[in-house]
Amino acid sequence: MKFFRNPEIKISLLWHIFLLILFTYIGYDYTFFTGNLILFSSICYLTSHYWITVHRYHKLEQLSCELDNMLHHQVPINFEKYKEGELSILENELSKMTLRLSEQAAALEEDKKLLADSMADISHQIRSPLTTSNIILSLLIEPDLSATRKQQLLQELTQLLSRIDWLVEALLKMSKMDAGTAHLQKVPISVQKLIQHATEPFLIPMELRGQTLSILPHSEDAQFIGDFSWSTEALLNILKNCMEHTPLDGHIQVTFSENTIFTEIIIEDNGPGFEKEDLPHLFERFYKGKNASEQSVGIGLALSRRIISQQNGTLKAENRLEGGAKFTIKFYAS
Repeated sequence: MKFFRNPEIKISLLWHIFLLILFTYIGYDYTFFTGNLILFSSICYLTSHYWITVHRYHKLEQLSCELDNMLHHQVPINFEKYKEGELSILENELSKMTLRLSEQAAALEEDKKLLADSMADISHQIRSPLTTSNIILSLLIEPDLSATRKQQLLQELTQLLSRIDWLVEALLKMSKMDAGTAHLQKVPISVQKLIQHATEPFLIPMELRGQTLSILPHSEDAQFIGDFSWSTEALLNILKNCMEHTPLDGHIQVTFSENTIFTEIIIEDNGPGFEKEDLPHLFERFYKGKNASEQSVGIGLALSRRIISQQNGTLKAENRLEGGAKFTIKFYAS
């Protein structure tokens, strides 16, 4: 029998038989009636004890089979048929465990789907500039190519390589945020210094476009607790979006303030703003709105929101009443 394959059962049975023989012998040593009484009582006890034990092991074996079916064949376990008793605690814990495993399996399946979609998007975003780069390289090796055309193609190739470099770097930063390996500092940050540092790379490109930038502090000593480098990255992506969608001779305005609840940074432009159907999806990865440029890959704003949310903040996008886009950042006090 499978029941007696268990070494604990064998040891227990041998021990009970030894005790039965011992106490029966002692009983017969007193009187014949005492010996018969001990022998009969011991046999009844052993029979009832092992009958109950066999029944218990049968329930455990059945529960083990159901767990195996759940783990390998996704067959749900009906715990309602297990009544209260000595196995109720085990059954309750197993119920919690199987529920947790089911939730983890569903989450893992969802993560696999998101990973597959992300990999498809990433490969598409990188493949496009690489394909164009190969075409340009094939044109550059033509012997009768004029110097002017060669210079033009080299400029286009430089822009494509810069785009690939930015895309890979942004994806690596997003991956760090997803994996939880990006260690953000928690130090006081001067908002005025942060904005000056973030806007510096755009001063020359904006000047070439005839665009103007104004910074209006409502409180010059405004600050929040966060990471300076990552916060700069978040603002860079927002400012880049505004610059690309602001027309020539347009205007970008940055205002900031602080109160007892949060520190607020508002970035506005006088461009075309957002389409109504694009607003709910602006911060989704690889989402490109109707007004997006051809160079846009749809990851900058998603990265910005992720960085800001990691620092107890929020990022909101909306259209200005007088036209243009408006980004509102709030860093809440801990």
